[in-house]
Amino acid sequence: MEKTARGTSEKCHFYDKNEGIPLIICTRCVCDTTIPEIVFDENGVCQFCKMHDLMEKMYPLNEQGEKNREKLIRKIKKNGKNNRYDCVIGTSGGTDSTYMLYLAVKAGLRPLAVHFDNGWNSEIAVRNIQNSTKKLNIDLETVVADWEEFKDLQIAFLKASVSDAEIPTDVAIHAVLHDVAAKENIKYVFFGHSFRNEGIVPVTWTYMEGKYVNSVHEKFGQKKITSFPNITLGSLFYYRVIKGIKCIPFMNYFQYDKLKAKKLLEEELDWRYYGGHHHESLFTKFFQSYYLPKKFNIDKRKLEYAAFIRSGMMTREQALSEMGATEYPYEEDLIEYVLEKLGLSREEFDAIMKNERKSFHDYKTYYPLLKALKLPIYIGFKFGFIPEIIYFKYFK
Repeated sequence: MEKTARGTSEKCHFYDKNEGIPLIICTRCVCDTTIPEIVFDENGVCQFCKMHDLMEKMYPLNEQGEKNREKLIRKIKKNGKNNRYDCVIGTSGGTDSTYMLYLAVKAGLRPLAVHFDNGWNSEIAVRNIQNSTKKLNIDLETVVADWEEFKDLQIAFLKASVSDAEIPTDVAIHAVLHDVAAKENIKYVFFGHSFRNEGIVPVTWTYMEGKYVNSVHEKFGQKKITSFPNITLGSLFYYRVIKGIKCIPFMNYFQYDKLKAKKLLEEELDWRYYGGHHHESLFTKFFQSYYLPKKFNIDKRKLEYAAFIRSGMMTREQALSEMGATEYPYEEDLIEYVLEKLGLSREEFDAIMKNERKSFHDYKTYYPLLKALKLPIYIGFKFGFIPEIIYFKYFK
């Protein structure tokens, strides 16, 4: 029998530093009641730990897991033997995407690296992309966003007062990778997210889809959007069913230790670390270190630490100690840089920070339809048309 967070409040021994309210924390990881949809079983274990266990069964790190990986690689090579490339890999210059390029090449695959430049790359990220693709002898295709349009979309999401202000980039990346794959007749798109290192993002923290993007921009945008690469139900049907493109969570097939991966990339690809989780993008750095914690009381380190705990790379005590000792560090200079680049005054930004919190439920989305299509989505998941994380997040 599962209990809601509210139903187990008598077990709480922690308090939220920002809100001053009791927190209930999973007895296995560090996910807590700052996540609105969190629920706990009779042992105090959250549903995200259970999702992790399900995915461990799907992607085991044992002899069977090695066989599954080799079978997948053989299939990709076979299906792409008549093409110049057999897979598309998005690259940002970060640890995950760079290491995925490295693993793909070592596995004998012929990836095409694709980068979506939204105008927020750090200098380190640019060098990492150039160095890694050159040393691995991988072709690179860069798609550059129309800055004025993209800036208008980012401002619209800030004004919408939702915790999903990063999704214009995430949606665009997915769309660009699929578009390139479709044009090149490539059947496989690789994504670098690893549930063992990054965890499972709660829906109430990050909700992502094309109708939502259009809805927010329609309400708060100032410019006409003509070039933004979006993902709608129609385009998803085209990519997945008509073109037969499959999304592969390639990193899930490997034992992935980030510390060891960083050292390897530094030694072999002249790669450099950029100081924080996904901080290769300056907007993401601002978003995760300041905007989310200050406005929404969301600390995404919890997801990473929770994943490390479940994967045996960190103890729960270590994670709780680190989370309790330090707030997510941010740089005032970075905030000023972001505001100047977006063309927002400090007064405008302060008003955004003070606005009432909203969620994707306050805007037009595919969410009601998604919930109504549980059975077809389950079938799509079973046949590989729907990524497993989508099914787990919304229906498990």
